[in-house]
Amino acid sequence: MGKNKLTKFAEMKEFPHVFEVSAHELREGFIFPLKGKWNETFFGNMHPIVLELGCGKGEYTVGLGKLFPEKNFIGIDIKGARMWSGAKASWQHGMKNVAFLRTNIEMLPHFFDENEVAEIWLTFPDPQMKKKSKRLTSTNFIRVYQQFLKPNGPIHLKTDSNFMFSYTKEVVNINGYPVVFSTDNLYASELNDPILGIQTYYEQQWLGRGLAIKYIQFILEYRTVLIEPDLEIEPDSYRSFGRNQLLFNDIK
Repeated sequence: MGKNKLTKFAEMKEFPHVFEVSAHELREGFIFPLKGKWNETFFGNMHPIVLELGCGKGEYTVGLGKLFPEKNFIGIDIKGARMWSGAKASWQHGMKNVAFLRTNIEMLPHFFDENEVAEIWLTFPDPQMKKKSKRLTSTNFIRVYQQFLKPNGPIHLKTDSNFMFSYTKEVVNINGYPVVFSTDNLYASELNDPILGIQTYYEQQWLGRGLAIKYIQFILEYRTVLIEPDLEIEPDSYRSFGRNQLLFNDIK
């Protein structure tokens, strides 16, 4: 591990709004003390809690926190070195409605109680074109979200990936979830919302290369039975893993 990463990890341990518990500790029975008590114990208010899953550098978590001071935001990612950027920025700005949690998304029921979360943001997740169960809008993850998301809580997906967008639309359609808004070209759509002013580092890269940004907001009504789509989707024409080393087949 590089010296820079070690420095960031050490600094994050000093931030009072950053939390980390290993999967091993959770499996061994460790009970996270803020589970069910985020509002009263950490935030000190009863404002709605919003999660950004796979928050990366945390630009969206911090940006949403600035736009909506009447809500509490928690950025979640397993990559601590990336998270450091948003964690430090929010701390330097004295933001009281922003926190960060380093963990795997599968482990979130250990951190949040039933009905504790009001809404979920998924910003530019890896489309996992070969691993259906790892897609953050798969039925595998929806079962996880149902354990802590309030009834009829919204899920927002913002993505550069046509594969991820097409897959998610099919999950939504086949399970009958109500759609609030959907577009395959967000910045050419009729949506007039302050969230359009928040652009992550990677989103700016996609836009600079001429890629359209897709967005869908749907309502996660509780389902006892979930249907996983079985369909063929054309893969994206560029490689999205690595995100700092992009290889485009037809976009120069």
